[in-house]
This record gives sequence, structure tokens and C-alpha cells, in this order.
Amino acid sequence: MNFTRWSARLPGTQRRAAARTDHTAAPDRQAETPNPVPAARAEQLTDEHAPVPAVDELPVREVLDRVPALVALVHGPDHRVAYINDAYVTAFGVRPLGEPTRESLPELDELGLLPLLDQVLRSRKPRTLKSRKAPDGRSYTFTCTPVTEGENAGVLVFATDVTDHAEAAERLRASERRQRETAVTLQRSLLPQELEEPDDLRIAATYQPGGTEAAVGGDWYDVITLGGGRTALVIGDVMGRGVRAAAVMGQLRTAVRAYARLDLPPHEVLQLLDGLATEIDANQIATCVYAIHDPNEGRLVYASAGHLPILVRDESGVVLRADEPTGPPLGTGGWIHTSGSIPLGPGSTAVLYTDGLVERRNEDLDEGIAALERALSGATGTPQVVCDRLVRSAGVTADHDDDVAVLVLQHPARTGPDSDLFRNAALELLGGIEAAPRARAFATGVLTSWRFPTELHDLGVLAASELVANSLQHGTPPMRLRLRRTDRRLIIEVTDGDDHLPRRRQAEPGDESGRGIAIVATIASNWGSRRTPGGGKAVWCEFVLPKG
Repeated sequence: MNFTRWSARLPGTQRRAAARTDHTAAPDRQAETPNPVPAARAEQLTDEHAPVPAVDELPVREVLDRVPALVALVHGPDHRVAYINDAYVTAFGVRPLGEPTRESLPELDELGLLPLLDQVLRSRKPRTLKSRKAPDGRSYTFTCTPVTEGENAGVLVFATDVTDHAEAAERLRASERRQRETAVTLQRSLLPQELEEPDDLRIAATYQPGGTEAAVGGDWYDVITLGGGRTALVIGDVMGRGVRAAAVMGQLRTAVRAYARLDLPPHEVLQLLDGLATEIDANQIATCVYAIHDPNEGRLVYASAGHLPILVRDESGVVLRADEPTGPPLGTGGWIHTSGSIPLGPGSTAVLYTDGLVERRNEDLDEGIAALERALSGATGTPQVVCDRLVRSAGVTADHDDDVAVLVLQHPARTGPDSDLFRNAALELLGGIEAAPRARAFATGVLTSWRFPTELHDLGVLAASELVANSLQHGTPPMRLRLRRTDRRLIIEVTDGDDHLPRRRQAEPGDESGRGIAIVATIASNWGSRRTPGGGKAVWCEFVLPKG
């Protein structure tokens, strides 16, 4: 191959005389210099006014030989090697000329460069392949430029050693991965490590951090067993990302758990949480749903502070959407929250979620919620299966740009032998002297039919008697004694029309009363009380069933 003739076709050597007049030597200097000196050797001249040669007059091969980058020239459809420079030989060794690139320069084949050479040859357009690691362990960026001479077309391969840059970039990526892993670990440490397991619900949750940057988010969820068979379910989202959002989220989650122990209605919990959010950071807005499931009611009672609606799929597959938020986001202050409710009967599945699951750029939020409803209507299986299916259907991947938290709960329909482990019996009481013996006889008969061990049977009858006696003395009719058994515990609850909650106190030796609650607290695994809608109260206790 005539290398000199090819050099005239290399990029930058096709400028016309007018262009050279503007950017190279002056016209009179060109006339005075019939034998120009190559620029590479110009430093040897002592005359500071020595003429500079025109670009077209430079010996191209000598220039390419001295270039520190790797250079190869190939031609023809099979890319036969016409030239490699000294830097290429130093990097990969001596290579035979005239052979196809696949055989003569196998390292280019290993790097996947042959399809790129084909593309450049066909399109007559240069292409670049950035930062590829070669067999010698170093990284190169390859630029392939078409060169033509009539029918003899070829490609000039120019490889720049970018090993230092590639290694620095890899160190940066590794550092970013470590930072992100640390951030995600921090985020997950603020979420429940294990979900509490209520007797009457099956629950699963998932959290998917958003974005690739090392910034934690403010999404959270929680499950809190309140006692007496009731369960609180929480999900929330602190706006923004970063340590501040995570810190606010952690404080709100801790506060919710503390307020839940007071066994308040959902709207009162959010009212307290709203005041706390204002104190923490008045500029940090958060949304939250707090819901309570009572197996005796078959409903979710909830309050929503500007959060997305709860979705419930009933046993037939129909999906219900809870009403609009019952109050504004947390941190706005000065608003009165209210509670709403949505059915959650046996066989139903409920979903609580954050906006990352349904919100997309350039898409209406209602469209995202409607898509989630469609996905939920066909979702069956365990709560974890449903959870994973909803996340997949929403297109959430590892590089999703927003955090996603999902909480799925199911109220199983008890059938067959399993139904024998879940029983419920209630007795209405109107007061009077016959109420106590009626309650005792009722408890004795029910617990006998449930075939409890003698010790548990007797403790249950005693607890029922003491709770009814306390209600007769301090409450008002109507009263109700309810006995419930699950696969794990016996629950005894008495409700009446008075809203004054009992307190455990130390009775004096001469006192004729005041020992009932103390006795219940001593013999039961747990006990508590709460106000009920309509101005009454409920006092309950529970016993853990023996295993086996």
C-alpha cells in the first residue's frame, strides 16, 4: 500500500490553499522555504524566525510513528493490516502486516472492535468506543476514522491509553456504591427489621430505594400489635431525600409507635403527630396513613394525612378505594383530622403504599392509582407474592428514581380445621345483681366447649368475672362480655357505656375494692383499655395459649 498517497486522505490534510494561508505559514515565507523542516525537528533550529512547514508537507508516517497513542491502519472488507506504529508494537508486540485484523490483531477482535470497523467502513463516518480494557490489562478509548482512496477504502484506528482515568472512574464508582450501600443500610435500619405478626392478619412489606445516588429517602412503614386482637398499620413519606428527611422519618416512626401504645383513634394519633412534625421541622412536609384493624368489626378504621388512598380487594376480586385523605399533610398545623373506614372482611387484601409506586413523570397520578387497582384485582397468593407482583407491575426496577414502600395485609378466610382455632362468643349484659353470675356461667361454658386446659380455663373464668365486676361497679349499661380465641391466645374483653378508663393501683389492706384490675394484670399475659366510639370504653386481657 502506498502510505504517502493514503496520508493525503487522512483527516485534517484536505484543506485548500486558502485555508492553509490563514492557519499555517505566511505566503512570502512559503515562497522562501522550498525545503521545509518537519515540525517535530523544528526545535533543533537556532533561528527563532525559521519557517514552519505546511501540514500537507509533513511526513505522516514519521508523525504517526512518534505518536504516543496506539495507531493501526487497516483496509478492505476483511480489514487487512497496512500499518501499526511503535506504540502499538510496544503494547501488544510485533504483528504481521497484510493479514486480516481478526488474525493479525486478535486483541481488537477480543475487544469487539471488528463490528465497529465494519460500520465505519460502510457509513464513512467516524465512531468511538470508550474505555475498553484490553488483554494487556490497560484501558483504551478507540476512535475509528474512515480513510479512502478510490475503491481502496480503509479505517484508521487510534487508541488512547485511558487506564489512569478508567481506574479513577472505577474507584469513584466503587466509592459511590459504598456510600449508597451505607445510605440504604441506614434507611433500612430505620424500618422494622421484622414485622410483628398479628393473629388475624397475614402481612408483608417491601422497600425499594430510589435513584443511584447516596441519598436516603423518607419512606417508612410499620405494623404495631395493640393488644386485644387489634393491629395498627402505618405508612408514611417524608418529602425530599437525604439525611434530614431520614432523620425526620425516624422521629415520626418512633413517635407513632409511642402514640399507638395509648390506643387512641387514628385521627387523634395523626393530630398528635402533626404537632410533633411542626416542632421537628416546620418546613418538612410528610404524609401518613394510620389504620387500625379490629377483627370484631371487619373494617379498617383509618386517618390519612395527605396520603394516597388505601386499596382493598375483597374476596370476589373487586377493588375498593378508600375516601380522599381525611386531613392535610403532617407539619401544616392547625387542622382537625378525622377518621374514615373501609371494609376488610375475611378473604380481603389491603394495600398501603407510597407515591413512588404510582407516580410517574408526565402521567396523571390517578392513572397510576388506577393501574395499581387493576394489578391488585388479579393479584392472588401470599401477601409477599402480592407485594412483589404489584412492584413488578408498576415497573419498579433497581434504578427507579423514587423510593417505594408497600405494605400488604390479608384477612384470611378461615375454613376447615383452621376455623376451629378461631372462635368468638359474646354475651350482652344489662347490669343488675344477676349480671355477674350470668357472666361467670357464660365464660365457664364457652371455655369448656373450647377444651382449654383446666388451669387456663379457670384463669379465664376468673379474669372474665373480675372485668365484669369492674364494669358493674364503675361503668354504665349496656355491657358486653366477649370471648375470642385465636391459634395463639385467648382474649377477654368487656365494654360498657362509661368512658373513664381504669387504672391499676395498689389497694390498701382495709380496702374492700380496687383489686380487680390488679388481679387481672397479675394472672393475664397482657391487659389494657381504650375509649370506644360513642363515649364508652373497652377493657381487655389476653392469655397466651400453651403450645402443642
